[in-house]
Amino acid sequence: MSSDNPFEALSEESDDSRWAFGTGFDDPLAGIDPSVPDGVDRDALAAYCLMLGDDALVMSHRLQEWCTHAPELEEEVALANIALDLLGQARLLLARAGVAEDKGRGEDDLAYFRDASEFRNVGLAEAENGDFAYSTVRLLLFATWRLALLDRLTASADPVLAAIAAKSVKEVAYHRDHAALWTVRLGDGTDLSHERAQAALDGLWPLTGELFATHETERLLSDAGVGVDPADVRDECDAVIGEVLARATLRRPEPVPPHLAGRDGAHSPALAALLVEMQGLAREHPEAEW
Repeated sequence: MSSDNPFEALSEESDDSRWAFGTGFDDPLAGIDPSVPDGVDRDALAAYCLMLGDDALVMSHRLQEWCTHAPELEEEVALANIALDLLGQARLLLARAGVAEDKGRGEDDLAYFRDASEFRNVGLAEAENGDFAYSTVRLLLFATWRLALLDRLTASADPVLAAIAAKSVKEVAYHRDHAALWTVRLGDGTDLSHERAQAALDGLWPLTGELFATHETERLLSDAGVGVDPADVRDECDAVIGEVLARATLRRPEPVPPHLAGRDGAHSPALAALLVEMQGLAREHPEAEW
């Protein structure tokens, strides 16, 4: 990339659609006018960016855990790149949240110095990896849902959020397609791979109801033209997932009613364990720089 700051990189046309655009800068929002648009509730915007940023950060960490454990070298590189994409998105979204809330907290403060109850990610992102089929199906469900949200966020009334979404769409489209190809390969493969893929789908499916539950913050910002009501993307996600599962010869579980959990800070013990690993160094040496 030839950009001198992240905002140029977000805004410019580029053939490199999978650049992890948030990872190459000390300040992800350098060069951006961070002003919250008139009429937008800054606290709600901060909370919303935390939701989207936490989803990306936690999912990124889960994918990074596959390094040295993936079934083949090419797939290990692919998962690491997807994790890096999500880390870049998390940096920008958490930085945007920090500016919007105006409490002097930056991306590192929000990533490393919040407890599990303060995180707002969905449960699907924090679930432990399980076997390769489990992580593959989880990525399919997560990326399909996230892509539908981001596609609509490109029209957000917050220009910073719109720019982040526009760049993220290109990355997450790859994430979804990559997971879909592997889901079909596993589901329509050997008896064992089919069995594991179906078990993964059955185990993960109860977590999908949360993806389409509308939090009050999402409702408020959707009405303001800033955010997206996740209930509005359910039909699109159902259609995409249905097509992939049909090609993978996997049985689709019964629909799960919408329910809120992670958006309100209710998490499984898996998130606390993940944060111990992710935050340990920063908390042990809070003033360190390298």
